[in-house]
Amino acid sequence: MVEPVYYTVKSIDGDYAHLISDGGVENQVAMFLLPEGTTVGNRLVREMLEWSLV
Repeated sequence: MVEPVYYTVKSIDGDYAHLISDGGVENQVAMFLLPEGTTVGNRLVREMLEWSLV
């Protein structure tokens, strides 16, 4: 089983959010994949290929 990964939204650039994981790994994700209402500073978790606000 894959462990959940926690991220913080660092910035939003148009249709993409720039995230940083708690482990320091940066990631760019299309906004349509993230929960509605996601904004800079939100905490997200990726678990079982789905994104959720923490």
